[in-house]
Amino acid sequence: MKIGIAGGGAFGTALAVALALNGRQVTLWARGGDTVDQIVRFRTNSRLPNIEIPPSVEASTEIAPLLTCDTILIAIPAQTLPGFLAEHRDSLSGKALVACCKGIDLTRMTGPATTIQDVVPGATAAMLTGPSFAADIAKGLPTALTLACGDDAQGQVLQKALSTNSLRLYRTTDTVGAELGGALKNVMAIASGIAIGAGFGESARAALITRGFPEMQRLALQLGGEADTLAGLSGFGDLVLTCTSDQSRNYRFGLSLGRNESFDKTTTVEGAATARAVKQLAQTRKIDMPISTVVADLVDGHTDIRTALDTLLSRPLKEE
Repeated sequence: MKIGIAGGGAFGTALAVALALNGRQVTLWARGGDTVDQIVRFRTNSRLPNIEIPPSVEASTEIAPLLTCDTILIAIPAQTLPGFLAEHRDSLSGKALVACCKGIDLTRMTGPATTIQDVVPGATAAMLTGPSFAADIAKGLPTALTLACGDDAQGQVLQKALSTNSLRLYRTTDTVGAELGGALKNVMAIASGIAIGAGFGESARAALITRGFPEMQRLALQLGGEADTLAGLSGFGDLVLTCTSDQSRNYRFGLSLGRNESFDKTTTVEGAATARAVKQLAQTRKIDMPISTVVADLVDGHTDIRTALDTLLSRPLKEE
């Protein structure tokens, strides 16, 4: 099986390193010529410092080598995924496409695996998600992820092909639950960062994580996901990791909001777009999503930290 990876960022490169170190030939496609040049000449990527990229990772800005691969892991931002799929729809048909991005498309209101199914119906759509940081994967540190594929037979093939000595994949057919768990936890990570950045304390963060989890479940179940999936690696596991570590871009973005500081605009923060999508879905489907709604309003500057806190604290008292 020829494995390709679309996306030369930290996560795409980390996956390439992990797979290559276990004896696989990997084709890595990136839009940025500087990134590819750095990999080819120095076997490094500035987005993944202090990691040596094995010679068996073949990097290119040309899309043709990627499109010869049987299995393609797509590690590009969720909001650019539909355009990438549409541009190469014919070439991608018949392949196994594994989404490695987390978010909800603002136009389609779908997660990455569902977007693949919609745009390239001739492909096998899958999702790789769960509690993981790129640096940990690239260093070979033990990591467990969820591999979601509606076709369980194909899921078993992918599970075997993509597992490594340090990367353990657990399989599910619930692609909707897996993609929503990965998307929604980013919103809660922003909320957690805001709480710490604004000085509300660790107890407030714990409350946000605890109340945020059933909020994630409410939306996922409405959209066809399964409760067990949200309670697993792709939901609760990823939620805990990203809400408690400054390695998370979404958490750091929340910190900057809470501290009223600027944030690097070149850094992808999927949770910001996801919060907007969740707010819209919550209104359309009449689902109670207070934390997500407040995060969306803060991201878009429609409220301030004090008002947001008062909004949450003034909600009616009820049973847990």
